[in-house]
Amino acid sequence: MALRNGEARAAGPRTLYGYILREFALSFAVAFLFFFVVFFVNQLLLMAEDILSRRAPLVDVLLLLLYAVPSEIAMAFPFAALVGALMSAGRMSSDNEFLVMQAAGIPARKVFLPFAVLGVAFSLVSFTMNECFLPLASIQYGKLYRSLIVSSPAVELKPWSSRNYKGVTIVTGDVKGSVVEDVLIFDKGEGGSDRVISARRAELGDGGGNTVILRLRDVWIQSLSREDGDRVDYSTCSEMDYRINLSEGGAASTAIGPYEMSSFDLGRSIAAKEKAFEERKAELDAQAADAREALESEYGRAVAEGLAWQPAKARIDPPLARYRELATRPRLDRSIQVYKLEYYKKFAIPAGAICFVFLAFPLGLMARKSGRSVGFGLGLLVAVAYWALLLGGSTLGTRLGWSPFWSMWGPNAFILACGAVLWLAGKLAS
Repeated sequence: MALRNGEARAAGPRTLYGYILREFALSFAVAFLFFFVVFFVNQLLLMAEDILSRRAPLVDVLLLLLYAVPSEIAMAFPFAALVGALMSAGRMSSDNEFLVMQAAGIPARKVFLPFAVLGVAFSLVSFTMNECFLPLASIQYGKLYRSLIVSSPAVELKPWSSRNYKGVTIVTGDVKGSVVEDVLIFDKGEGGSDRVISARRAELGDGGGNTVILRLRDVWIQSLSREDGDRVDYSTCSEMDYRINLSEGGAASTAIGPYEMSSFDLGRSIAAKEKAFEERKAELDAQAADAREALESEYGRAVAEGLAWQPAKARIDPPLARYRELATRPRLDRSIQVYKLEYYKKFAIPAGAICFVFLAFPLGLMARKSGRSVGFGLGLLVAVAYWALLLGGSTLGTRLGWSPFWSMWGPNAFILACGAVLWLAGKLAS
């Protein structure tokens, strides 16, 4: 119900703030349900492609969806805060409630205070989901997925198909219950030699961590010798355990990546990666320095011996090639950049809730007609633009090596700048 002038004067700060909080909370709830359903449906489609299509038990599928909920909540909260703030502020503006508050001597900054309080609360909820519940859910997701693979091999290995892992290709025949028939594996043996493993049948078992074991029966192994390309070695055995790393198997991977880590664990991983990288870099620099000394030594000997051009070149070329290879070898680790981008994203996206509220409040008050509907539409447009900026920053940070901090926080800074412009343009801060 719209506030009248007399009611606005009589209402104390607590009553007024409570009224605004209820309006914002109601609009937020509607927007949250919308975004949550969108993200949930997207997760369900991914499940349908990877798991439901392979007839996994319904109870296990529901549990997998449950473990994905923290991620969906963490993403839905900031965008729901944006749309909710726009809807509630737009409704207040279209019903002239803000005009009544101004006439009663209530400045815009006081009206904005409840919005800011809820924006901070939404940011904290989103961060908590990312920091605490998402890592725990990811661990449980991995355990359940591995047990699902063991009980239903078709979840990971489709009948009469092939599956590619890092350096490994597995071709399967029919799948009956927990047994996979006519298995063919192409991989690399000792020394990097090409190897083919065939088995009449196989069963999947839990290998712990992020791996499963393929227990092969009636095995025949053929290896192509790298030293002698014409020689082929083969062997047979009745049983063989072959370990599969699920983190190298594509979309259905259960590996715990930087997205599923807490910021604390992610920070420790970054520190460990940077330390290992510095050690590798120092070792590479030392090898390059040794190669340079060897090159200078060979050059000095060639000059001292008065060798002609061709003999001198033949002596200098090997150490020169070695030095060039070491000197031009890239000194970088892209995984560190990826981990840093994810680290800053864990703070930037939750903080987006309060940034969105700062923009949405003055923007929503400018909607004089059809406040809630216009606010919802504007919210979707801003959400799409923000997501595009976030993806662009991630791409630039990954491919061009832009600052991870600004790649992730740049969209928030842009939103805050736009909000400041609207506040100043509308003189709402007075």
